[in-house]
Formats: sequence, structure tokens, C-alpha cells
Amino acid sequence: MRRIIESALLDWKAAGRRKPLILMGARQVGKTWTIERFGRAQFQQVVKVDLEKRRDVHGVFQGNLDSKTVLSQLSVAFGRRIVPGETLLFLDEIQTCPRALTALRYLYEEVPELHVIAAGSLLEFALGDISFPVGRVQFLNMYPLTFAEFVLAVGNEPLFDVLQRPPAALPEVTHRVLLEHLRNYFFVGGMPEAVAAFRDGASLLDAFEVHEEIIEAYRQDFGKYAPRADKQALDRVLASCAASVGERIKYSTLAEGYSNPTLHKAFDLLCMAQVLHRIPAVSNPVLPLAASANARKFKASVVDIGLMQRLSHVPVDVEIRHANLLSIYRGKLAEQFVAQELTALQNRELYYWAREERGSSAEVDYLLRKHGDVYPIEVKSGEGGTMRSMHLLLKAYPGIKQGLVLYSGIYGAQPEQKLRFLPLYFAGSLCHS
Repeated sequence: MRRIIESALLDWKAAGRRKPLILMGARQVGKTWTIERFGRAQFQQVVKVDLEKRRDVHGVFQGNLDSKTVLSQLSVAFGRRIVPGETLLFLDEIQTCPRALTALRYLYEEVPELHVIAAGSLLEFALGDISFPVGRVQFLNMYPLTFAEFVLAVGNEPLFDVLQRPPAALPEVTHRVLLEHLRNYFFVGGMPEAVAAFRDGASLLDAFEVHEEIIEAYRQDFGKYAPRADKQALDRVLASCAASVGERIKYSTLAEGYSNPTLHKAFDLLCMAQVLHRIPAVSNPVLPLAASANARKFKASVVDIGLMQRLSHVPVDVEIRHANLLSIYRGKLAEQFVAQELTALQNRELYYWAREERGSSAEVDYLLRKHGDVYPIEVKSGEGGTMRSMHLLLKAYPGIKQGLVLYSGIYGAQPEQKLRFLPLYFAGSLCHS
């Protein structure tokens, strides 16, 4: 599976002011596989140090963190010379050895010509427990396969190329094939193992088995959050948020029998682990969007649409029959899909617009940053309807150039109303112009 993030890795490799790179992301989004593939293609050798499997190697980082000493001991442990310019040093599952995170500082300062990548899950927790110098490392987030990457993974490179261009009107046959692939993506999602199972077995059931295994692995991770949060509360919050995509989150309704502080903590920890993504409301849809973000008013999306539908117990045999993708699971899968695409597109920075005034409350699903402008986005089942909130926003903020409506129909526009209608599958292509 080719991943779009590989272009960012190439830029990092060639950068003159390169620093050790920390690749972050939820468990099982493909971090290890991608780094190994990149290393094999771009370096003479990869020295992979799996700090979860090789606990004996932790001792290398417990004493003197002088880089020559550390690299010498790693060379002995793995039987290979670590040569700057020729070797990629890959510290995997680095969250299990916080001292290895500290060592990145000295590798940067003392051996800047060495290429070093670290990766792991729950890294925010490890970073919060150590004194980590700012400015000594670079960070890069990784997500599940986007829809474009999914299309490429299942073998349709021409459609991948279409999705790498700015949205435009397409031939009817191309439109229909993309919608059919999108229907599959709604249920398979973008976790690499689930995509591979679907591709190789040509069955949704194979993907569903992988989803259950990943969800169970996440639940086992909950034990690692202790004593930060209640394990059962984490499980309940995750399932509740999966079923509430597109709705405003209120802690008091996430689970019964727990206090609001307990649920708040569980939600925040799931966001730190990148299993959930917080989507705050803003009252003023102008840049910077964070300036008017409301910390108490927010929605949430799940890391992956495939996991979301399994956590929500979507009756697939019934829902998959809907002709309109926006009718599936009352439109929640469509909202999750758009949130997931925009989260990857904008590197976790996603907001929506909400106004609460007596007799005139309004809400627009998402806000897109693009070339210094803000574009409001609505996810709708058809081109009809009043879209009162969108029209209200466009009237209240005349500086906004255009509203975008994502739906199951064909590409179109209503210039007099400052609206452009785009097929849903273009959600991840909105910045390709």
C-alpha cells in the first residue's frame, strides 16, 4: 500500500535543517510498515530498534546519553554499523522507553547528519511524563488510509489520479464507480490490515474480523491509561462517541453511572491517543479559527469509519442496501467520512460553526481552511432543501467566498447563491487547487 505521507518523509530526508522525526498516530494506522518501506527504498540499511519487543535494549538509554556511546551499543546489539548518511535508525514503540525520547535531543545536537525516526502509540502520554526539549525534534501525524489511498490500495490507480486533482465534473461512469468504491470504504474504512483483508479476500466479513481485533487491542490499551481514567468509562465513552458522530457531545449523556469529571477525563485521554478527534465549535468563521473556538461546545469523530460502524453496531445487511450513501445510518457515516478526510487534510485541525441565539440558532457541519480563506461545508442528502444555516452564514460573513455542499449527486454550482455542490468522494480533494 502506497501512502501519501511518503512524500513528506522524502522532504524530511532531503531537508538541510533536518531533525529527528517523531511519527505519531493511533495504533495500527500503518506507522511501522510505512517507515520500513521508506527506509528500504531510501537508505542502504535500516536499523530497527523495537523497544517493546527488545526490553533488553532499554539499558542502552538508562546511563550516559552521549550519542557515540548510544550508537556504539546499538550497533553491537543489532550487529550492524550505524553510519550517518547511509543508515536509517528507526526507534519503534518508543513510548515504552521514555529515556530513548530524551536521547533524540543528543542525537540531533551531536550527530545531526544521522537520519532518525521514532514512532509509537500513546506517545502523548510518554511525552507528558518527561522533560522534552522543544525545537530538537520534528513531528508528523499519520492517519488511516484516506479514500484516495483506499482506491489505490484496491488497485485502481486511474481513480486515485482523479482524486489527486481539483474537484470537477466527471463522466457518469467514473462518478458511479467512485460512489461504489466509497460505499465499500464506508464499511471497510482505512485501517491498513482491514483494507488488506478486504482486498485479498474480496469480502466485507474479512474486514469486520480485523475491526473487532483492532477494537479489542484498543480496549487492552485502556489498561495502560490507568490510573489516569476508569477502563470501563473509556470503553463506554468510545462507543457512545462512535454512535454520536455529527452531534454535539455532552459529557452527562456519554454514559450513565459516572461523574462528569470522570467522563471528561476519559474523553480527553481518547483524544490524546488519537482514537477520537475533538471538533470544537467556533462563533466567528474567520482565521484564525481557534480564536473563537468554544472549549465547551464540540463534536467528535472516530479515528476510522470502519471502526466507527463496528463500535456503533450498524446493521450492515440493512444499511448497505441504501441507494443514497447519505441515507446510511441516518447520515452519520457520511459525516464521519467527511470529518475523517478533513482531519487528515488539515492535520487534526477541524472546526464547525455554531450560533446560538433565541429563535435563530444555526450550525454548519465543518469549516475548511484553504489558501488563507475559510469555506463552510455542509453534508447533505440532496441538492434541494433550504440549507438555512449555510445561507445565514454566507449572508452574515460576506467575505466568505463560497459554501461547499457535499452530497451523492454530480458536480454543480449555484454562483448566485455562492454555493458549489460536490460529490461526497471529493472531500479529501478540496485543497487540490
